[in-house]
Amino acid sequence: MHALLVEDDDRMAQALGTALALRGHTVRRVGRALDALRHAREAEFVLLDLGLPDLDGLELLRRLRTVCDAPLIVVTARCEERDIVQGLRAGADDYVVKPFRMAELMARIDSVRRRTDPHPGRSEPIAAGPRPVRTGDVEVDLSGRTVTVAGVAVRLTRREFDVLAFLAARPDEVHSREVILDRIWGDAFLAASRSLDVHVAGIRAKTGRSGLVRTVRGFGYQLGTPPAAPDAGGGEPGDDPGDDPGGER
Repeated sequence: MHALLVEDDDRMAQALGTALALRGHTVRRVGRALDALRHAREAEFVLLDLGLPDLDGLELLRRLRTVCDAPLIVVTARCEERDIVQGLRAGADDYVVKPFRMAELMARIDSVRRRTDPHPGRSEPIAAGPRPVRTGDVEVDLSGRTVTVAGVAVRLTRREFDVLAFLAARPDEVHSREVILDRIWGDAFLAASRSLDVHVAGIRAKTGRSGLVRTVRGFGYQLGTPPAAPDAGGGEPGDDPGDDPGGER
């Protein structure tokens, strides 16, 4: 797999490049945002540092997501909750804070690759029949990977759609946080477990239907039946990213 490594620190870039090469990946390393955008379309995987000299990394992430759908992990020293939430909302598939253990990062890369592999040969957690799922005025096309609200297309990130489609494929079931994290993130004990809450909040906000994903307190989530009229706000009372059903912090 061809990896795009966006890292301006030479020592870190050398360590990451060596680790990736030892696992059989080819690596293109760039240290500036402009070069990252130039080579984004050829990448099959992206590791992105946020501390770049020519452009803020979060802004680069947003721009990358307009031209590149490759799996992307943010690898950065920014450890504030706000930064992590913004990175995940901007389209990162995972967020790893420096300093990190190289073995853990490699495992996370493998996990993200498994989750985002478009080729057959593995069971897809969100696979279902070709018939779209409809709840209220929201339609989720599982095979076409599209969402419409009142007939208007809504653009979700890949991970947001994966979460929504997983719930939509099993609308009568309540799914625990651990099951969702395991099936979508590949890790039931994901350290950054708030990733799930962030993506649920993103689904609610972008669709304008806070009831589309129902919180089951202390357990997990279920597909809801939202009212047809637009909501005021993107979440149920108490259901912002800071109030997750599992109570983790």
